[in-house]
Amino acid sequence: MSSDPVRSAIVLAGGLGTRLRSVVAALPKPMAPVAGRPFLAHQLDQWIAQGIHHFVLAVGYRHESICEHFGDRYHGATVSYSIEQEPLGTGGALLQAARQLPDDERLLLLNGDTYFDVKLEPFAGFAREHDSDWCFALFRAHEAGRYMGMTVEADCRISALKSDDQRLGRLANGGVYLVHPRSLRSAGLTGAGPCSLENDLFPAWLAQGQRFHGLAVDARFIDIGVPQDYHRAADVLPQAY
Repeated sequence: MSSDPVRSAIVLAGGLGTRLRSVVAALPKPMAPVAGRPFLAHQLDQWIAQGIHHFVLAVGYRHESICEHFGDRYHGATVSYSIEQEPLGTGGALLQAARQLPDDERLLLLNGDTYFDVKLEPFAGFAREHDSDWCFALFRAHEAGRYMGMTVEADCRISALKSDDQRLGRLANGGVYLVHPRSLRSAGLTGAGPCSLENDLFPAWLAQGQRFHGLAVDARFIDIGVPQDYHRAADVLPQAY
């Protein structure tokens, strides 16, 4: 497994998207149209072009529109679904979806409302080099308090998570992760009900001594979670792959 390519991804696409409801009222947030296509389509294309061939979409709110659009195949990749019967939060959704993937391979985890132009091969190489349980793609955040900040040591180890970090230009969580299977095995994949990946599981796993590392990536980034950023998404996303 030390040199195997990453082939599978989970996309957290089940949120309610309440902040975006004023401009995209009838759709789940990942289906919000950008340049005439669902935002999620842009995101899947990005990773298919880099070798991901199986996506598990963790869906909930208005999931029917996602399932109907993508079906079980999309641009040559297999697509399967982990459907929340009740809201599970990002942590519960991850643990439920991970049961559909092999338990001996690293997986890519993505936020369904974030596009971050991370190059998979060097990112995976960095995760293997550091033997990370969790490897975070980080960006420089220029909005106070919106994104989880990180304390990153000289050896790239993440030593603290700061959800209330107000510093402009801080390194922050970009919503793209590589996950070693031993991390999820330690939690068990039966799930523990609704929980937050950011506020519950990350702090617990860090306290347990799991190996968190961060790679700063200078690349295009957009989070469509608020209307002003959604409206500029078409100018940030590439037009084709």
